[in-house]
Amino acid sequence: MPSSSLELQGRMVAALLALVVVTVCFLAGVWAVFYGVFLFLEIQSATYFAFVVTTATLLSIGYLEYTHLETIERLAGAHPVDEETAPELYRQTTRVAAQLDVPVPTIAVSDRDTPEALAVGFRPANVHLVLSTGTIRALDDDELEAVIAHELAHVKNRDAMVVTVVSLPVVLAEGLGSRLGEVENPGWAGVVIVPLVFLSTVVWIVGRSITARLSRARERAADRAAAAVIGSPAVLASALQRLDREIDDTPNRDLREASGVSSLSILPLEPKELEKVMLGPDGDREPSYWWLRTRLHRLGRWLFTTHPPTEDRIDSLRGLERED
Repeated sequence: MPSSSLELQGRMVAALLALVVVTVCFLAGVWAVFYGVFLFLEIQSATYFAFVVTTATLLSIGYLEYTHLETIERLAGAHPVDEETAPELYRQTTRVAAQLDVPVPTIAVSDRDTPEALAVGFRPANVHLVLSTGTIRALDDDELEAVIAHELAHVKNRDAMVVTVVSLPVVLAEGLGSRLGEVENPGWAGVVIVPLVFLSTVVWIVGRSITARLSRARERAADRAAAAVIGSPAVLASALQRLDREIDDTPNRDLREASGVSSLSILPLEPKELEKVMLGPDGDREPSYWWLRTRLHRLGRWLFTTHPPTEDRIDSLRGLERED
């Protein structure tokens, strides 16, 4: 058990260090592009002006990205409930919050059948626990309490704050690349735009894959914390198994609607394989380059998935149960 905890901590430290390196390289790369342009134009104090333009550009992109993000509750279609409208859910949440020594979150319930469970909020004091009716219906009382414990363990570990901070280079790179990519007929500005788009794409791919690795480690840490709080790793394992079956039975259309909160939910809300729609008048022709699309989809899942395989999480929890 201690060795597993040390391994998780080691993965998180390695991911954080890697993201620091990526961020430094990204900032240095953006600065170098502007510095090269100013140097070519023989502008005095090219170093200073490159620093100013780099800082202004990234601050502007960061502001635009974060102010245009929709709230998670809106994405989940959830509405707050209180002790009067959901007394048992409120009691369970209050009990788990006391055990983890975190403030009782605002509880919000979405009317979707897709099994969603997530805790959102930058600080423990303003956290919202979001559960779907699909999750509440699928689980018994003990399993639901285990899921709540997992989500509030994220709050205890300040995962929302950590993930928000470490995802900053990814957000900046994606915002910079997408906005520069919208420029039509850049002309001479292409000297700046092309290398910045290339740099942003590389940083986005590398940064997002590292962030996903960090997220997977934090999911395992939340599993362990929840198991310790409820005193039965097997109950959380049972909850994960039941929710995983519910997700498998959920139509792809519904999973696509919930994809906006997939990375934050207790289990990923995405189809495991691409949906294959046959073409042609007789429905006997494969989509173009289907073999390539399926391989790219699997590569994307391997690089960017934010959750460990559910089977591995269940096996780890059952291993903890045997140790006890």
